[in-house]
Amino acid sequence: MVLERWRPTTLRAWRPSRTMQEMENLMDELIAGFPIRVVWQRRPREQMAWAPSVEMYEKGDSYMVRVELPGVTKEDVDISVSGETLTIKGERRAPEEVKGEEYHRCELCYGAFSRSISLPAAVETDKIEATYADGILEIRLPKVREAMAARIEIKAK
Repeated sequence: MVLERWRPTTLRAWRPSRTMQEMENLMDELIAGFPIRVVWQRRPREQMAWAPSVEMYEKGDSYMVRVELPGVTKEDVDISVSGETLTIKGERRAPEEVKGEEYHRCELCYGAFSRSISLPAAVETDKIEATYADGILEIRLPKVREAMAARIEIKAK
């Protein structure tokens, strides 16, 4: 019996982009072998859940929430506040004049969505205002008076 000395192999740094490119090359080779051309793609976007992008900031005595909703009509959006949670629900509908089999590429998301956002403090629900223009929903949520910081003046005796 002969013993051989162990020699470690050289380790290659892992590069995710190279790994993804190798996977895509393997898929292309696999697909090229089929007699019928098959298009490899991920799950269609319309089957995936989506949620619009949201930003929230404080402006004076209110919280401002802006939501990107291109292609959604104001009638398809519902806004509600429960406690210190703002919920925005709605639906973006796919164009009916285009049938599924007519698509060559579909990267837009369609279907129902829901976003719930925790508010930093209580708001005056009867004074909430919402406007919708150019695909942007803007919601102004006035703070409750008790939640606003008050400056206390120190008096000399």
